[in-house]
Amino acid sequence: MNKLDKQYKELLETILYYGVDKEDRTGTGTQSIFGYTIRHNMQDGFPLLTTKKVAFNTMVTELRWFLQGRTDIEYLRENNCKIWDGDYNKSGRTDGSLGPIYGKQWRDWSVRDDGSYDDSIDQISTLIHLLKHNPDSRRLMVSAWNVGELSKMVLPPCHYGFQCYTTEMTFGERALYWTSSIGKDISYAAKLDESDLDEKNVPKRKLSLMWNQRSVDVFLGLPFNIASYGLLLSLLAKEVNMMPDQLIGSLGDTHLYNNHIEQAKQQLRNEPYPLPTLDLDCMECEFNILEGLFGTLLTGYKSHPTIKAPLSN
Repeated sequence: MNKLDKQYKELLETILYYGVDKEDRTGTGTQSIFGYTIRHNMQDGFPLLTTKKVAFNTMVTELRWFLQGRTDIEYLRENNCKIWDGDYNKSGRTDGSLGPIYGKQWRDWSVRDDGSYDDSIDQISTLIHLLKHNPDSRRLMVSAWNVGELSKMVLPPCHYGFQCYTTEMTFGERALYWTSSIGKDISYAAKLDESDLDEKNVPKRKLSLMWNQRSVDVFLGLPFNIASYGLLLSLLAKEVNMMPDQLIGSLGDTHLYNNHIEQAKQQLRNEPYPLPTLDLDCMECEFNILEGLFGTLLTGYKSHPTIKAPLSN
């Protein structure tokens, strides 16, 4: 069962029934609630909504851009990703940069040292190191909310941070994960033991990720955010040889823009399809998460058509 679309539709209904009128910086106006959680088990399929078509390739392009630490608009435009054009144009900048937004903070957080900013922290590299060497740490965190640089950004981070969490897998979980990955029934592993699974490099831990979001454009932005953090979780799990487990979104000001209401009602009428699956081993290229090098093959993605809505900047 596709529980993700069901949760998303329940969120739409909650906002439509209980949302309050709120003004916003764009002047569009919203129906808003405060505080909501979405949870998805990654073993149920890749979290790409099916009740409307979501631009998967655009999402992949943006995440590559984040992971490479880039903040330039040129890379996005060269790869047919236009989602930052509105904020860039509204900012009045002409230097081709969006300021020190997500990629800068993830890969090059500035550190004040004796009055200078000569040092920096690569948060993604640090996270990967901790996952490999101290997986039970409660400091498996990445933040994009650099208070000292918010004024330099064309838009302060909406999804401002994420935290990872790992747990050990039982023999049964490891066996099921391995047999599923090779398309076999669990009975295929009946004669195996822990050493056999170790020899096959089957993960011993599972990895969960929770992202925090201060401002949530539920109709246009949230489907994108869910898929992006689902992909990031999958990439991190592959890098540290863990099984992708729980994807959790902790949402603050969660809203529908007033010019998205009818589109949301249209989506509510659409029945979900099964979720697709994601293959990260589909291309003969080096896998390097820190350079944004990875292949993505989405299979079984069946969705309702795109539902167009204006983007408020």
